[in-house]
Amino acid sequence: MPAMQREVSSCPKWHRALWLWLLLLAGLFPAAEADITCRSCQPGRKWRGQELLLRLDTGGRERGVRGDGDGIRPCEAAGSAAGCARAPRAENARPSPERSNPRASGAGATQNRSADTKVSRGRRDSGGRAGVRGREPAERRARAPRSEPRWSAEERRAAAAKDEPKVNSSTFALSGDSSHNQAMVHWSGQNSSVILMLTKLFDFNLNSVTESSLWRSTDYGATYQKLNDKVGTKTILSYLYVSPNNKRKIMLLTDPEVESSLLISTDEGATYQKYRLNFYILSLLFHPEQEDWILAYSHDQKLYSSVEFGRRWQLVHERVAPNRFYWSKMGLDKEPGLIHLETSISEAQALYVTCKLQNCTDANKGKPFPGYIDPNSLVVQDEYVFVQVSTSGRPVYYVSAKRDVFTPMKLPKYTLPKELHVISTDENRVVAAVQEWNQNETYNLYVSDTSGVYYTLALGSVVSSMGLEGNVMVDLYEVAGIKGMFLANKKTDNQVKTHITYNRGRDWRLLQAPSKDLRGNGIHCALPYCSLHLHLHVSANPYTSGNIASRESAPGIIVASGSIGSELTTNNVSVFITSDAGNTWRQIFDEEYAVLYLDQGGALVAIRHTPLPIRHLWLSFDEGRQWNKYSFTSTPLFVDGVLGEPGEETLIMTIFGHVSHRSEWQLVKIDFRSIFNRRCTEADYQTWHLHDQGEPCLMGVKRIYRKLKPTSRCVMGKAYSVTMTSGACDCTEADFECDYGYERRTDGKCSPAFWFHPSSMSRSCTTGMTFLNSTGYRKVVSNNCTAGVSSEYTARRLQCPVLAPRGLQLVTSEGALTATLGANVTFLVFLEEGDGARTSVTVDFGDGHAVTYSNVSSIEDGIKHIYKAVGIYRVTATVENSLGSETSALYLHVTCQLEYIHLSAPFVAVRNKEVNLTAVLWPSQVGTVTYIWWIGNNTEPVITLEGSVACTFSREGTNSVTVQVSAGSSILQDKKSIAVHEYFRSHLLAFSSNLDEHNPDIAEWRLDVSRVIKNALIQATGVREDQLLVTVLPGLPTAAEFFLLPDKLATEGKPEKSSAHLDQLSEVLLSALNQNFVQFTLRPGVQVTVYAAHLSAAPLVDTSENHSGSAMLMLLSVVVVGLAVFVIYKFKRKIPGLNVYAQMQNEKEQEMMSPVDPSEATPSSQQDLVTSLEILDTEFNPRPIGCMKPHVHVKFSTELPTFIV
Repeated sequence: MPAMQREVSSCPKWHRALWLWLLLLAGLFPAAEADITCRSCQPGRKWRGQELLLRLDTGGRERGVRGDGDGIRPCEAAGSAAGCARAPRAENARPSPERSNPRASGAGATQNRSADTKVSRGRRDSGGRAGVRGREPAERRARAPRSEPRWSAEERRAAAAKDEPKVNSSTFALSGDSSHNQAMVHWSGQNSSVILMLTKLFDFNLNSVTESSLWRSTDYGATYQKLNDKVGTKTILSYLYVSPNNKRKIMLLTDPEVESSLLISTDEGATYQKYRLNFYILSLLFHPEQEDWILAYSHDQKLYSSVEFGRRWQLVHERVAPNRFYWSKMGLDKEPGLIHLETSISEAQALYVTCKLQNCTDANKGKPFPGYIDPNSLVVQDEYVFVQVSTSGRPVYYVSAKRDVFTPMKLPKYTLPKELHVISTDENRVVAAVQEWNQNETYNLYVSDTSGVYYTLALGSVVSSMGLEGNVMVDLYEVAGIKGMFLANKKTDNQVKTHITYNRGRDWRLLQAPSKDLRGNGIHCALPYCSLHLHLHVSANPYTSGNIASRESAPGIIVASGSIGSELTTNNVSVFITSDAGNTWRQIFDEEYAVLYLDQGGALVAIRHTPLPIRHLWLSFDEGRQWNKYSFTSTPLFVDGVLGEPGEETLIMTIFGHVSHRSEWQLVKIDFRSIFNRRCTEADYQTWHLHDQGEPCLMGVKRIYRKLKPTSRCVMGKAYSVTMTSGACDCTEADFECDYGYERRTDGKCSPAFWFHPSSMSRSCTTGMTFLNSTGYRKVVSNNCTAGVSSEYTARRLQCPVLAPRGLQLVTSEGALTATLGANVTFLVFLEEGDGARTSVTVDFGDGHAVTYSNVSSIEDGIKHIYKAVGIYRVTATVENSLGSETSALYLHVTCQLEYIHLSAPFVAVRNKEVNLTAVLWPSQVGTVTYIWWIGNNTEPVITLEGSVACTFSREGTNSVTVQVSAGSSILQDKKSIAVHEYFRSHLLAFSSNLDEHNPDIAEWRLDVSRVIKNALIQATGVREDQLLVTVLPGLPTAAEFFLLPDKLATEGKPEKSSAHLDQLSEVLLSALNQNFVQFTLRPGVQVTVYAAHLSAAPLVDTSENHSGSAMLMLLSVVVVGLAVFVIYKFKRKIPGLNVYAQMQNEKEQEMMSPVDPSEATPSSQQDLVTSLEILDTEFNPRPIGCMKPHVHVKFSTELPTFIV
């Protein structure tokens, strides 16, 4: 039986009262864990009365779910606290101080692992941490200021009464720990008197533990021994863990801020051995059966394993999602050392893999789910596994039962869930809380069949609230000891009302209020306008701090806080009890009390919720009908928490508290054994018939329990066990719920929903086989009725019909419409109707390849294909049998990763002259691409599907152009600056050959060398810096181009002066270049000379006599070419080839060096190479800056062009 664990906190140094948080009683059920903590450690807060909680164990299981983010989340609240903590697991989590777990966990319920995502997980039986308390948000830390002792008149009279009833108690003070504000407590378990207590001083400013003390008791808490010398006087301890399978094995973790190590004890904490760690443990998960097997999760997302109870650790896997790793389950998994875990691939993708404990290699990994899953969505709970996959923005939830293949969970068609949380997987069925598209604060409860696939509505609009850790709390409570009995709070017309069910949600009704109040006055409360309403969880509740408790050993007895009226309120909260499983209720206190079960429910003990010190408790031996007050201490005590002896037969408990806010921890051990004077005999018991308002047949049986008589005051002891006899009942309509696809009408009958086709349930049929044809009903899970109307409501087995194929679906295994070039693509084919074994299927992949299978059933694992070229492919699947055929298609985008883009643009452009801008991609073919162009000062981009646009610039100056290319999930961009001028001259430059040896052909190098060349030209010629631009061209051999700009002031902006001025500057520069005056040093010993590039023209006439015919032919060819050049120049925008050439060559010829007349078109000398640029076209209409799509489809080479700087 897992050990009891608790955490207790106080803050005696602050002038604030301890917040009375008495947590779930530790000893009543196995594997419990809870905290008792001081919430008043931060000054400046005021106490709110409804937050004074006396949190005790309730034994039942209240369901709660986490709700921050999308996906399926694991959680099940144990005991009275519905919900699950945000970060570490409750059973063994080690939360960071910012993620402390302040809620109480039921001592009787099994623990749960909290979710960060995405499926509400049920309980875990793997024991673990003995409680932890860390720093909390200020609004939750602040609680009541602790008053100095001020006794009421009643307390004074009680103190004066020397003969008042007392319980056998002893007090022990933890000397030297008065400054410690946190404590963790562990009671070894049944048949053991050992209690361990770890007290700590948590500094909220430093966010760390600064002091700690370890205490041990061997006499049920009467005395304690300090063990700091045994663990190291300078060692600061932070967490306490206990093996759930062997309570003698204890593990202590040190504070990682000081050292990272652990201490291990195998003798119930008497002695310890220290072991160093090379990683920081965030959480632990103990194996449910092997006492030495542990999984540890580190701060860097690595999972470690140990088979020696932490003495040695081995790395299992990296990039493991937090709280998404699980031990295998005997009888379901192939081997006990198997680990289920979720590994992170990216922010949007994860994988579900299984791994061997000591050999987690790629060869030994299993992938039960084909494809990626959503991050933080894996939940392995009992015999079910849940994952989530988002498709087109909608989540699709998959379930695997008994480790079989995954199947989509079938909720009613138009549920459209925003969130789904699996609350429970008990009794071979799933209970899920679903927040639908039209819900914000409530959830609908759905129950499944045994496969976990088909779901029907159990109860709508169940109340939810936000927990202390940001987790969603759903008000659903499972009553312990009565199978099929639940309580839930439902919101109707903005009023919250408590409902009860005895048949797992098949029928719900309101609670009948008590007929009399505590003083015997009549209560007039008529259903349905007035009823009893209960608080179903005690943590982070909008209806104050309610408390509810039930026990497996005390069936039918439920104690809860609540109110009477038309709805649940936070005012006039009282405590109520029922002895007949919710049929009738009695009021036992008119203010909030915490009620604990003693001696397996044979007695009840109550402690009042109050911020004042107390010294009394109340006992009842007749199921709460009469209460007797007992003194447990002579000095009033501020109660911080209660720890009970493990086991439901608990008769010993310890109360933790302080005499004042400056005092040390006071531990009061109470032994109730002296209250009882004898052991129970058979005459002390009676029979009790379970019923629902007189109906004895519940869940198909009549149940008769053996209970202690209310008048008997005796000890049942450890030998007592609940006995029940049952007799089968005939089946009635109440034993059946609506089947999937059916809805209950106002007359109580189940009929098909408008979207449901009953014939579709036979879609998996094979000709010659049989299937179950639903009648619209299915028996409630675990219902044991027989005969009666069973044959009328039970599904009938029929021969599978021969149907034509219908409802064909073709999807990829990942649900995506994109695939990566060269990767395996898995196509899945689903058929709603038709005999899969006799229906052939042909899949055409759209790339010239196709496959055919004789039957659909043979391709359950999918069809794999690899595409070898980028493109959009029409993939079709055609199914056919003797009765017909059907075809389905999808369009698959095969892409490859865009690695690099280059914006090809001229360095200088003529004002009002059209410029071509081209985005060159690498690789050139990556799939569907979108181009976003930001040109000049335009605030709106131009978006095209082609990689080129044409633009004009109407103003002189520098204009920037940015292109962004979106391909798949990647977006790359490039940016260029274009100098726009009315006139300019340009000339190509060449260099001495030694420069090529040092040219890496990258943009940064060209930019730097351009600057060096410009400085060399300025030094050699004296040209002003603002009149000269230089750019080195990409490629080899190295070439460059300079641009001369007119001086606006010297030429007065007149064209003729500008032209003459530019000609003069050109002559100066060309002269310097021809005389080798322009040189620069690239690096020591590398001197580079800059030349003017010389272009040689072919001779027009061959003067030799033997080749006169050839000369004439050459002359005629030159004339034709000249005419062609002229025509091309005039109409170049209509010729695709020239467009491509211009784009790849930065459009120097047609955009920058336009001649004034045709006679200058053919260069005849070196001087002619510096073209005289005049006004290009006096009739050209100037346009403002703008872009348009190119006139041609541009195709790019596969070679990567380089930058033009």
